[in-house]
Amino acid sequence: EDFLTLIFKAMMKDALNSSHPVSSAVQSSEQIEEMFDALSYIKGASLLLMLKHYLTKDVFQAGIEVYLHNHNYGTAQSDDLWDSMNEITNGTLDVKKMMKTWIVHKGFPLVTVVRKGKIISVQQEKFLYRVEPENWTSDASYLWHIPLTYITNKCNFTHCTNAYLLDQKSGM
Repeated sequence: EDFLTLIFKAMMKDALNSSHPVSSAVQSSEQIEEMFDALSYIKGASLLLMLKHYLTKDVFQAGIEVYLHNHNYGTAQSDDLWDSMNEITNGTLDVKKMMKTWIVHKGFPLVTVVRKGKIISVQQEKFLYRVEPENWTSDASYLWHIPLTYITNKCNFTHCTNAYLLDQKSGM
């Protein structure tokens, strides 16, 4: 319950145009300190939980083990974790490409789902809680690779969850 409260507080801050990405180039020690705030930590944790759910617990665990093994007693960069996950997915999913869309963009997407008969369509756009004119920048080009999971009425109790990666503005 406390973690959910933290997530929602971070999302409120991240939904403002004055937010910042989880990862960006820095030029000074002051910028480094600014990067390590509650938003970065909570959003980062949420993104790892999203990835774990999408990849499944076992695949995610294996990727973490590869990452820890490859960087044992050494240094690492943010791409190193995604590269380790890519080793485990064997090209079935470009984890680095997917996760980069989440860590280099500030904010998060609003996904709209519309059902017309048997046809389901999804669309993404940047979510803004409140527009702040003094901090306004156009984010119309933002595109996230959104892992969506869903269950249909054709569930056979052995494979109930389906997955879809929304990597365009809209899809079916």
